[in-house]
Amino acid sequence: MPSSQGGPLPPEIARGRLPEEVEAVLDRLARAVHDAWARERLADGWTLGPRREDATKFHPSLVPFDDLPEEEKKYDRIAAEATLRALYAFGFRIVGPVEPGGER
Repeated sequence: MPSSQGGPLPPEIARGRLPEEVEAVLDRLARAVHDAWARERLADGWTLGPRREDATKFHPSLVPFDDLPEEEKKYDRIAAEATLRALYAFGFRIVGPVEPGGER
């Protein structure tokens, strides 16, 4: 994935470990990626089916993230991790959530 300057991501971002606080949200982001994908499919008329059939709009992955096979969860994790790495390459940083009524 190119950086904002058009080249590849710096090695420390492309292959290195993400900061611990970012690694901690990776699974949550993967769930959100899957949920967004599933919502779009359902809104477009897709339904749960035993295998993907474009003509009938059946898809076996229209289930909650926890019910996906590990191989399918891997795709959502890859998308989530690539997004986080790109954000870091663009100069963004992830900070923890603000407590209700509190500050960072």
